[in-house]
This record gives sequence, C-alpha cells and structure tokens, in this order.
Amino acid sequence: MKSEITLLRDSEWAKIEEEVCRVINFNPLAIVKNGKIQRIDVMPYASVTFECKKIPEKITGFVNYREDFQHLWIAFKERGIKKNEEVLIIWSRNHYTFKWLRFFSFLLPKLRVMICPKGAYELITNDKYKPELTGEARAKASLPIVDLKSKVMG
Repeated sequence: MKSEITLLRDSEWAKIEEEVCRVINFNPLAIVKNGKIQRIDVMPYASVTFECKKIPEKITGFVNYREDFQHLWIAFKERGIKKNEEVLIIWSRNHYTFKWLRFFSFLLPKLRVMICPKGAYELITNDKYKPELTGEARAKASLPIVDLKSKVMG
C-alpha cells in the first residue's frame, strides 16, 4: 500500500468526512514540553497515516488544530496503545454541539480520536467480518475504550 493521498486543508480532509478510519502511524511535528504544546513556525502539529474503506490508498493527513493534536498525543504518547487495541479517527465538520458552530468550523477541531479493541475497524466497516457477531454484541465489541473529542462536539 503506497501513500498516494495527502490531506492538508479542510477542503481536502472533506474527502473522508464522517468516515471511520484506522490510524497506522502518528508522527508529531510539534514539541511538547512540560505538558505545553509548542508549534514549530506555521507547520502542522502532526501527520497521521491512516486507512479508510472509502479510499483504497494509504492516506497521510496533516493535523492543523491544537486540540486534535492534543487528543492524538494523549492516545499515542501519554496513554499508549496496547497490542490488543487500535486507534480510529473520524473527521467531521458536522458533529458540533450547536449547528451554528459549523459556520466557524475553520477555527474548530474536527477529529474524534478513539482507542478501540483490535478488530473494531473491521467490525464497523465490513459486514462480512465476524458475521456470527450481530446486534448488541457486535456494537459492544467495537465500542471505544477511550473516546477523545472536543467539548464543542456532540
């Protein structure tokens, strides 16, 4: 799988709006010292490599919002990901608590970062994966262990 798609601006990220994606790699570009995030010049805070069912190529997205970076940092660097876990993200401009906040989405974080049991991505995105798991049992098997999102998101 070659990384062929790069997402920098919101208009590019919109290609995967509301899609559940599995993070393959988190690459911080900002510096975190004593819990304080220091952005280097105008560079993005980080890059994430991930996969989505909607787009067959590997995707690299650049994280431009401090709170989105902070949630990824918490997941990968502070808490850490265990062998039996995976990180899923959903990028959206539509999950704000109040609909009028969408007018200011260019200023607001957009990532929901979830640490889930390994296999949750396939359970969510592939109906043929573990067909014996149905209904409530299937839903519970894919529930996030940790769900990190902005307070402005519902």
